[in-house]
Amino acid sequence: MTFKSHFSRFLGDYPQRLHFAAHSHHPWPDVSFEAQQRAWLDAAEFVDGKWTKIFGEVIPQAQAHVARVLNLPDPATLCFAPTTHELVLRLLSCVTHKPLRVLTTDSEFHSFARQLRRWQETGEASAEVIPLKPYESFATRFATAAAHGGHDLVYFSQCFYNSAFLIEDLQPLVAAVRDDETLVVIDGYHGFMAVPTDLSAIAERAFYTGGGYKYAMAGEGACYMHCPAGYAQRPVNTGWFAGFNSLSDEASSIHYFAGGLRFMGGTFDPIGLYRLNAAMDWVRAQQLDASKIHRHAQHLQQRLIDGLLKKPIAALDPATLVTPMEVPHGNFLCFRHPQAGELKTRLLAHAVNTDYRDDRLRIGFGIYHDEADIDALLQCCAIALA
Repeated sequence: MTFKSHFSRFLGDYPQRLHFAAHSHHPWPDVSFEAQQRAWLDAAEFVDGKWTKIFGEVIPQAQAHVARVLNLPDPATLCFAPTTHELVLRLLSCVTHKPLRVLTTDSEFHSFARQLRRWQETGEASAEVIPLKPYESFATRFATAAAHGGHDLVYFSQCFYNSAFLIEDLQPLVAAVRDDETLVVIDGYHGFMAVPTDLSAIAERAFYTGGGYKYAMAGEGACYMHCPAGYAQRPVNTGWFAGFNSLSDEASSIHYFAGGLRFMGGTFDPIGLYRLNAAMDWVRAQQLDASKIHRHAQHLQQRLIDGLLKKPIAALDPATLVTPMEVPHGNFLCFRHPQAGELKTRLLAHAVNTDYRDDRLRIGFGIYHDEADIDALLQCCAIALA
């Protein structure tokens, strides 16, 4: 399976480049180019009136797409923002207890981990941090900590950015949280449109964040949060778009949208949502879904590993995989190497795009790849990393 021809603007103009960083910046399908133009033309046609179309058409379409992918019962529980960081901060403004008591892992992405460390520096938060490894006991250890209670926030990833380790069943971790008022947030960015995800069983209890930059193929500015109805009804950190439908009625009280849009901020660039809708329309037209994308990535991953076992490359020893192939993982592989940054640079010199985090070289796979790309990658790696 390959859909390379649908990514001609990203791939066709640079035929010598092998892009293996889908987990970081996924190429955009060609339909997103026309969508970006459509956003510009709508602004020219409607000027300030474009917001009627954005709230009346663009946002509802985006909500429907994301809800379908995640099997959410109600698309209206979704809110959008330029970044997930913005949405999480708005959510946590609802917590009155100080310092904020957090249960999390030692492997969260920087947008949350950095913020938490800074809160700890200022005394605004305390954290109970559960190590991700060993993988086989993580779910039990994290659920046990959640069951002890006493947390304002329980925060963990579905697929971890620095290992690709995947939590296949989210429901037991959410169900383990003891206190009804505790906010539960799942970072789904590396899982959305990469692995099959069904939130229907936890939709009324857990918040879930993700966005377009990675496997949703929509680029920046199209992040979202699923917001269960029974929690955080009136964010303290609020923007005027959260009451866009009732601005004239706010002389006596602060009004909020019903549903997820209560977490809206202020004026934003809507182009990312245009691209998201176009990419998701294209996915449906191609009869694709996260399951098919994941199976395709798994097939290509195995071809790479088989090639490395047949003709070993010391820097990419399968034994150094942070998450072994037999352990549930997402659509990228992490190889541990003390000079991971140097490996990335050497590969880039041979027109191979990868990326690294600390001592981990990350190689990602997408539907724009085929078996020939894996064979070409193996050849380039043998030369670049010799």
